[in-house]
Amino acid sequence: MNGHVAVGVDGSPAALAAVRWAADDAVRRDRGLRIVHVTEPWLFDQTLGTPPGFRESLSDQSRGVLHEATKAAHDRVPGLRVETASPQGRVRTELLNEARDADELVVGTRGLGGFMGLVLGSVSMGVAGHAECPVVVAGHPQKTAHGEIAVGHDGSPESEAALEYAFEEAYLRGARLHAIYAWQTSVYLPMFASYTPDLERVYDMGKRAAKEQLAPWREKYPQIDVLDAMVRTHPVEALSEASSKADLVVVGSRGRGALGSAVLGSVSHGVLHHSYCPVAVVRSRHSPPAPDDEGSEGHETRR
Repeated sequence: MNGHVAVGVDGSPAALAAVRWAADDAVRRDRGLRIVHVTEPWLFDQTLGTPPGFRESLSDQSRGVLHEATKAAHDRVPGLRVETASPQGRVRTELLNEARDADELVVGTRGLGGFMGLVLGSVSMGVAGHAECPVVVAGHPQKTAHGEIAVGHDGSPESEAALEYAFEEAYLRGARLHAIYAWQTSVYLPMFASYTPDLERVYDMGKRAAKEQLAPWREKYPQIDVLDAMVRTHPVEALSEASSKADLVVVGSRGRGALGSAVLGSVSHGVLHHSYCPVAVVRSRHSPPAPDDEGSEGHETRR
């Protein structure tokens, strides 16, 4: 399927919610939907032997998961082009393979209740930190549509991809865009003995860079109502607060300064754990894919 949205499923309610989100976005993007259920090889290769019919049972279970997910997609969007895949392998590795050919990859969360304070599954965190396409973690349905997309940016080239995705989503949805530049003084305190005019100049330089970064996107999408917010607080706090009034929060996988520099930066990691709405993590095109550390995934298949 050329040009598609991929979604990983495991039969959980969170995965079905992710399927519905993916179906909606596939329609917005005029794309098909590819639903993927991965069975890990250790389930087939038991050293102590398996009871009769075990392999067939796993295959039937995978087909059942895909059938339920397909039905959820068609109930949400009748007539949507859907294809399914049931590869064997490590869940995270197979989903990363799917991400290579997808416009975006959608996964669910693990747990109950809202996103605030939720412990995300290892698969969600691993995929969001490594995938080549945007990854949306969307495991619980929203009760209210706000008509707003929130995005964090810091003026760096690494946040350009997040802005591109956020403006595109806002355009496809006819939504407002809340662009947030958050600057925390404590990040820079090791460079300065106290609050000085030099520190103020650093803040002003950051604000100018952030405004300049938004300018070409405003010109490209003049129809989008952009709320340009520059605040002095931790980016995770600012974006998490914005998520309570947004339909989607968009962050980069890494950044500079307050936006962090890890494989999955401290801000994207924090927002994934504390957002009230789905989160899209967009890897910079300037950054090569990070190596996939299989050891951190284990055998967990819940997202």
